[in-house]
Amino acid sequence: MRNLFIFLWNNRFFSLFLVLEIIAISMLSTSYSYHKSLRFNLLNDVSGSFLGVYSNVSDYFYLKKENKKLLNENAFLRNQLDDAFLKTDTSAIFIDTLYKYIPANVISSSINLQSNRIIVNKGKIHGVEKEMGVISDNGIVGIVIGVSDHYATIMSALSQNANFSAKIKSSGQLVSVSWPGDNYLYGEINDIPSHIQLNEGDTIVSSGNSIIFPNNIYVGSVVEHKQREDKDLSKAKIKFAVDFNNLHYVYIVNNLMKPELDSLLINTENE
Repeated sequence: MRNLFIFLWNNRFFSLFLVLEIIAISMLSTSYSYHKSLRFNLLNDVSGSFLGVYSNVSDYFYLKKENKKLLNENAFLRNQLDDAFLKTDTSAIFIDTLYKYIPANVISSSINLQSNRIIVNKGKIHGVEKEMGVISDNGIVGIVIGVSDHYATIMSALSQNANFSAKIKSSGQLVSVSWPGDNYLYGEINDIPSHIQLNEGDTIVSSGNSIIFPNNIYVGSVVEHKQREDKDLSKAKIKFAVDFNNLHYVYIVNNLMKPELDSLLINTENE
């Protein structure tokens, strides 16, 4: 304290100037409405900026929570769709659950490799197994190829090893879907019979013939189709329904009848 008094006494003229300046500014700002408004606006701008940052941060965490809530709600609604049930008799008295949809967040993905992979935050403890199909709100994503306790690896449709059974929605004609390995936005459908002429915008959906994907899941739309002159099977370019460069949430499809179907197929092959 003694040192403070010594400092103030040694700088008494400058200290007196500061005190008088503060008093003058205070009197000025409280005496005239213009200066009051300046002070108010300054404080308002500072507090507004602070609250804006706080609001943005709060909204970010709130939206993240809401997105998770919506993802779970969408999975619940998908589990209530007709495609999620299998009618086992013509009277529809007894209905078996066929599909269960497990929501998951994408935590890692690639689009620039020849065999692209996606990692999601659901694994064995959540009921995820290999060879389960994966979809998004927009369409088919891929197939589970690896599972740990808490995570799963998905071979996306952007893989030269991926080949999905599909059909032309308008005619029901079966085709297969593959990825040529260049642009992540586009794939191709193969094995198109010579009598089929596709037009731009024609819809391609899952065939329902596999035990991996439900029927009529959107795959993409036709961009270009050139028939072969030799009347052989042709190909068509499609635009994928899913934007793999902007994929954040998926649903893992658990076909609850798959073990029974697998057993039946094995027994049939052994006969």
